[in-house]
Amino acid sequence: MAAGGGGKSDDFQPFPVKDQLPGVDFCVSSSPNWPEAILHGFQHYLVMLGTTVIISSILVPLMGGGNVEKAEVINTILFVAGINTLLQTLFGTRLPVVIGGSYAFVIPIISIALSRRYSILIDPHQRFKHSMRDVQGALIVASFFTMVIGFFGFWGIFARFLSPLAAVPLVILTGLGLYAHGFPQLAKCIEVGLPALVAVVFLSQYVPHLIKSKRAIFDRFAILFSVGIIWAYAEILTAAGAYDNRAPKTQFSCRTDRSGLISAAPWIRIPYPFQWGRPSFNAGDAVAVIAASFVAIIESTGTFIAASRYGSATPMPPSVLSRGVGWLGVGILLDGLFGTGSGSTASVSFGINKSWKSESRSNIGNIYALLFCIR
Repeated sequence: MAAGGGGKSDDFQPFPVKDQLPGVDFCVSSSPNWPEAILHGFQHYLVMLGTTVIISSILVPLMGGGNVEKAEVINTILFVAGINTLLQTLFGTRLPVVIGGSYAFVIPIISIALSRRYSILIDPHQRFKHSMRDVQGALIVASFFTMVIGFFGFWGIFARFLSPLAAVPLVILTGLGLYAHGFPQLAKCIEVGLPALVAVVFLSQYVPHLIKSKRAIFDRFAILFSVGIIWAYAEILTAAGAYDNRAPKTQFSCRTDRSGLISAAPWIRIPYPFQWGRPSFNAGDAVAVIAASFVAIIESTGTFIAASRYGSATPMPPSVLSRGVGWLGVGILLDGLFGTGSGSTASVSFGINKSWKSESRSNIGNIYALLFCIR
């Protein structure tokens, strides 16, 4: 606060020099060159692609959809995630965060998909469209709840009482919450998943110390190298017939030619609002999704705090944190209008920002959003 009480109570001063994180190449106010920004953006895209595919693979079959519907939902999630990321980096917290699909919405949406009111529908495609419309309506209602909390400053009031010690559980929840979803997927194909994990750790943590480079290529782009290496490895195993006599579940998880998404996806498809039809509203569904949106708010709060710290930004004023939550609500509204089948949260970008010495919000966010929109 400025001397004499003239400044706002939520204004913060920059971190002291001794508290700044070492080894940060780009802060939130600086940018890498465009070629490097494109590579970083594509890397963010690859990280979020896995989450998007998992969420769609869980929800779409329960709604009655097949590979075609799954490919369309993935396309829609990626498209809307690009728009939401762009809105958050331009008008929200303006931090290097990625807005994408959230696991917090999976359970309430599963309860909608398994509702008995769809038992009268025999055609799976019609069942998918009706359940998706109900999900859209619930997301639209939940988005207004999130926007009210954010834009009217209620979350800023909560943030004023959020000390650094109280913020630690939020940050831990953001990171460790993904392990419960990631490791079961890894265990479904241990001969591919475990080498992928080892490759990421080895390339990001050990190779930079073994191979000295001024541009820090391996630690910044470890995901790109790991995905290329492991995909080639999995393709070799598939072509060599390593899974020919294995169980169907193992073949589906390990083979590179069993997802059915590439053949089902059109070359060019632009999602549009209400593509599944007019949303329908149900009070019970809305309450369940509102509860999930509150979880997403808490999860995103931890992400915003961590991204601000890793990006060497000043501590976020409560007003900025509340504004970010408000724009998160706008993102959930777009999810409901376009029909992504899931809500949004900010839960990924800060983790790889830390691994690659942080990144700027400007070029990285714009390139990432562009890749999402292009699909």
